[in-house]
Amino acid sequence: MRSLIVSLITSISLLTQPLLAEGERAGEFDYYVLALSWSPNWCAVEGDARNSEQCEPQHDYGWILHGLWPQFHRGWPSYCRTVETPPRREQTAAMRDIMGTSGLAWHQWKKHGTCSGLSSAAYFDLSRQAFDAVQKPAIFRKLDKAVKLPASLVEEAFLKDNLLLSKDSLTITCRQGYIQEARVCLSRSLDPVPCGRDVIKDCTLDDALFEPLR
Repeated sequence: MRSLIVSLITSISLLTQPLLAEGERAGEFDYYVLALSWSPNWCAVEGDARNSEQCEPQHDYGWILHGLWPQFHRGWPSYCRTVETPPRREQTAAMRDIMGTSGLAWHQWKKHGTCSGLSSAAYFDLSRQAFDAVQKPAIFRKLDKAVKLPASLVEEAFLKDNLLLSKDSLTITCRQGYIQEARVCLSRSLDPVPCGRDVIKDCTLDDALFEPLR
């Protein structure tokens, strides 16, 4: 009886958690999640403590590419088995203009790019295409001081500037009281698609912090 109860608890736990798969076969996924991070907020929460070069004022980073993530309808693959060779330093360095650091580019390839079924060069090219395809609302670059705003306002700004997006294909996340990311769900051909239930996690804060450009 005790073993049966333990088995039932384990089964219920698995059903209520996202499925994170590691070591999956490359190229097996349903859609992409394009994650855009507001760099000043990331720096306030984490980057400054790391002394990240991304947070140095001369770079003027706003929305940057956190990653392009292969996704299942429920759960996501990571660190997939692939025959593709890792990116060269020149390749990761070339992504700094939209990713902040070459280290982030390397990490994103290792964790997510390996699951795309693409070569590292093709994955970074597709990531750049996806990044360029989404218009970043210019209003946030005009802030001259930190503000508190509803997370829904960030969503509305993205929807206004990207008419092909819908609320089903976009979610805004928060972290430690700050606006964290805008996440856009895209098909393999980079068309907007509805996000899965484990991706749509809209931040409900009415007073989320938003830092200005440095």
